[in-house]
Parts: sequence; C-alpha cells; structure tokens
Amino acid sequence: MLSRDALVELTEETHGIQIDMIYARADNFTGKVIYPHAKCYLHPDAEVLFKHAISAAKNFGFRIKVFDAFRSQQAQQALWDCVPDPRYVADPKIGSNHTRGVALDITLQSLDGQDLDMGTAVDTMTKASHHFYPDLAAPVLINRMYLMTVMQEAGFIHHPNEWWHYQLPNASRFALLELPV
Repeated sequence: MLSRDALVELTEETHGIQIDMIYARADNFTGKVIYPHAKCYLHPDAEVLFKHAISAAKNFGFRIKVFDAFRSQQAQQALWDCVPDPRYVADPKIGSNHTRGVALDITLQSLDGQDLDMGTAVDTMTKASHHFYPDLAAPVLINRMYLMTVMQEAGFIHHPNEWWHYQLPNASRFALLELPV
C-alpha cells in the first residue's frame, strides 16, 4: 500500500497547471468544505502519464486545470452522503478511482487562464455533463474532444457521464488508499 509520501504532489510550479481543488472550498455541489487543504496528489503511475497530457495540451495551445485528484475514503463518503447516485459519485463501499489516486477531474484553459466552455460546470450531474451529449453547441463539443484527445493520447480513459473525469484504464488493479484527508 502506498503512503502519502509515495503519492506525487502536483503543483502549479512543478507541473505547469492550474490547481483549483473544488472540495477545499464550500462552493462545490455539497455546499461544504470536504478537504482541509488544497493540495493535489496522484499515484506515481498516473502522474507519469499526466505529464504527457500536460505536454499535449500545451501543443494544442492549452493548459490543464485540476479540480480534484486523490480523494480520501472519508471525502468519498462525504460526497456519497450528499449524492448517492452511482452515475456521478462512486459508492465508497466499492471504491472510487480517486481514492486509488489514479483519477483526475480537470478542464482545459487557454494559455491566458480562461477556462474553455465545456457546456456545464464541473460536477453538474445532468445528462448535459455526459461526454457526448448531443444538444450542445459545436464549439463546446470541440472543446470536450480536445480534452479527450489530450487525455486519451496520454493513456487515460474518460467517464461517459462526466466530461471532466479521466482515470487510468483498469483502475481497480490499484489499491484503495486508506489515507486521511
């Protein structure tokens, strides 16, 4: 089992990304602060691939903004307690790929820091958040495809119901990490 020391911390300085850990603030779908800090961690296997995604985004003229990465089991339970809907929140009894440290919630930004229009806010739990929702404007669908291209070329797979969620394939092969928030 990995310790917190074995997870890789992502920072704006070391990775050239923007970090906006939404569960470290109350303006998320729960209405509560879930994380006592805004630090961002990934499993080393995911971090290696994520560096490729960061580079690919730059090649398109974008940068990546991270909303969430490693999530403790306690945090996962808090999200489930608020919205026990497995289409959008993993049941903590099964385990979240965030709790394995191999999933990210992200978006793309222009190099001047403007978020690309993805059609919905992150964690909007409706059909409009589904990656291939057809009733969106063409520029939104194109932006989602840029994000998918960047992440899939790096080796990640997408969640069909959440345009923002990417994870390593076969994520269940990684252990759930029992680390505190």
